[in-house]
Amino acid sequence: MALDWRGQLRKAARTLSDVEQTVRLTEQERRGLHWAEHGGMPVLIPPYVLSLIDTDDPQCPIRRQFIPRAEESQRVRGDLSDPLGEREHEVAPRLVHRYPDRALLLVTSTCAVHCRYCTRARLVGTEDGYWSLSELEPAFRWLEAHPQVREVLISGGDPLVVSTRRLDALLWRIRRISSIDVIRVGTRVPNVLPMRVDDELVTMLRAHQPLWIMTHFNHPRELTALSCHALAQLVDGGFPVMNQTVLLRGINDDDQVLATLFRGLVRQRVRPYYLLHADVMEGTSHFRTSVARSLEIYSRLQGKVSGLAIPRLMVDTPGGKGKVPLGPASVVSMESHKTVLRTFRGEEVVLIEPGQFEGHR
Repeated sequence: MALDWRGQLRKAARTLSDVEQTVRLTEQERRGLHWAEHGGMPVLIPPYVLSLIDTDDPQCPIRRQFIPRAEESQRVRGDLSDPLGEREHEVAPRLVHRYPDRALLLVTSTCAVHCRYCTRARLVGTEDGYWSLSELEPAFRWLEAHPQVREVLISGGDPLVVSTRRLDALLWRIRRISSIDVIRVGTRVPNVLPMRVDDELVTMLRAHQPLWIMTHFNHPRELTALSCHALAQLVDGGFPVMNQTVLLRGINDDDQVLATLFRGLVRQRVRPYYLLHADVMEGTSHFRTSVARSLEIYSRLQGKVSGLAIPRLMVDTPGGKGKVPLGPASVVSMESHKTVLRTFRGEEVVLIEPGQFEGHR
């Protein structure tokens, strides 16, 4: 019998021993798994995701996203443990306010899978699951006192690994704040734990419209029959679904791969929203492309796919300065070791380039 979503999480691979039962590991992966067990971000790979991995190909794009490599233990200039400055912009426990009319509410530290390039590795898998409404009450009160905030993004962790009952209570509490117009849910569940998207969940979410679903597909191989069914349930349930893809070296830094992904998403009625230049998270330099490379890939997409299938190319600037579209208006200067960007506030931010890792594919 196929595992339900809770069974998938219970049976998830968490150790080197667990992973090597399914995957023929390289020495780099063994060292990465050892690092993850002894100080790095913990490993969590549910059986469904393991089933998507090419067990004999170390360059498999699914494998690269979820099985750590030795490079994770390396720290280079420009790496940050909190690249988006979320701790600095935390206005109440687990509530981050970086933009005038939006706020980010972190509702859980639990994910359905641990992505090795995660920008919140400092948080994910380190605490016990879901934070109660009483623990989040200071955040709700802050939102009530600041009616200029019209939109809340709930994230974590992944909000959809919270039980339906608890998530319902959380959403009702947010809906009691009259100034909040829109709720967004950031999730990777449709492509890594698609069996979680069931009739009960969709019916519950429908009570909290307007609600937008922000998914995170990075590669065409993630568009399986199960994940497409999960997307169809959400779209048919009346939710706008937008996708954010992270540009990752050796995984999807190819215009043809991205074109296939974006066309596939549009076919599922999902709008490609952002193509994100990877964050300067410590231990992830081997995943990052240079800004010049990101711009080159993006330019090749123009005219290759419909405008409906082309997301905006963005970089979330270090230190919590906000997202900036990559293009002539935002790039002040480019050198081999750094790029200077101009934020939406007019501030200049230095982005250190991962030049020393260009050879890692």
